[in-house]
Amino acid sequence: MPLKPSDVLAILQEKQAEFTLFNRDASQELRRYRQAVAELSRQPMESLQSRLDPISCTGARPLERKERSPHWIIPTQLQWESREESLAWVRDQLTGVTTFSVDGSQIFPSKDLSLPVALVQIGWFENPHRGDASYCKDVRVNVVSPVELQQNASHRPADRQVNMVRFAMEVDRHVEFMEAHAHQSNCLTFVDGSLVASFAEVLDIECRRFYAQQCLKLLRASETYRVPLVGYIDTSNARDLVTMVAHLADLAEAQTLLDTQLFGNRMAWGDRTPLFLCNRQGAARTQGILSQYEEQAQNITFTYLKTHEGRPVRLELPRWIFEAGLLETVLNYVRSEVIIGRGYPYVIETADQVAVLRSQDRQLFFRLLQDWARAQDLDLRFSRKMISKAFRRR
Repeated sequence: MPLKPSDVLAILQEKQAEFTLFNRDASQELRRYRQAVAELSRQPMESLQSRLDPISCTGARPLERKERSPHWIIPTQLQWESREESLAWVRDQLTGVTTFSVDGSQIFPSKDLSLPVALVQIGWFENPHRGDASYCKDVRVNVVSPVELQQNASHRPADRQVNMVRFAMEVDRHVEFMEAHAHQSNCLTFVDGSLVASFAEVLDIECRRFYAQQCLKLLRASETYRVPLVGYIDTSNARDLVTMVAHLADLAEAQTLLDTQLFGNRMAWGDRTPLFLCNRQGAARTQGILSQYEEQAQNITFTYLKTHEGRPVRLELPRWIFEAGLLETVLNYVRSEVIIGRGYPYVIETADQVAVLRSQDRQLFFRLLQDWARAQDLDLRFSRKMISKAFRRR
């Protein structure tokens, strides 16, 4: 049956006081933190660093000296009268610069099949931004066999195993791109997501180690081949700056606040925060995933960049980019891709479109699998429910 709006509204009305109380407390907490940010942004970076030194996990540490950044906002004053003017600026920034991104999609194992099997596809988009060179869109597929899916099957869901295969394929493709463009600073590879795999902290030990090693591979390749790498997080739930401010301003830890809330509506398009070093602890104050990043544990930096009318996005970059003096150049590459994509990096968006597996791809995969299994004399059966759905949707 469809949802009954009257029932939902009645429950919301009944719990109005709880929503009001939460909103009031959160607003008061946010005001305290924003006031603390205003005060801390006027203090020298060295002073903040020295006060954080005795603390092992501070959430973040100041890295970039920006004495004139009230509220930790660095204005860029990038404004244009028309989209044509903004695209002219993009051409100045990106002509001859190769941007790259990879994304993935999958068909998970189904209980409607008698054999456990999955399909993973990654797709990429490489754009050299030159009139004499064409862009490249392509895909790579992998069939995950029953043996692969049953690795550690006693405690690891098959879907998780498929996600790991996809992640490894995406990382390998990023590394291939960096190898092919070694020591070329006029390129940038985008990771759609964080370089800090905190999501893996709730997984089993082997999975945590796997994701840490994959992220290590990415970071090491970027540093070895000197190819800029950016993790782009459009909607970030990170609380690294909130944790750091709590330490510096002696505030109670704000469990509901996010970094992106600290800047309110003060940021204009293109503005950013200073660069900070990520020093995140694990959930419930446990040892976090960064403890498994070996020599790269203190080499992930981040900034928040205003790219659309919503909250700023989070960018994560290897530390060597800052130390090589390439930070502002790389950030302008990011701003340019966002302009082309009207609020979201065009290169990431396109890679997603290339990689996605649609319903007709799923049907084709099962048909190919069925024909192949029959030729190999394998016992592959589909559930009656699946056959019924396929028949009804013709």
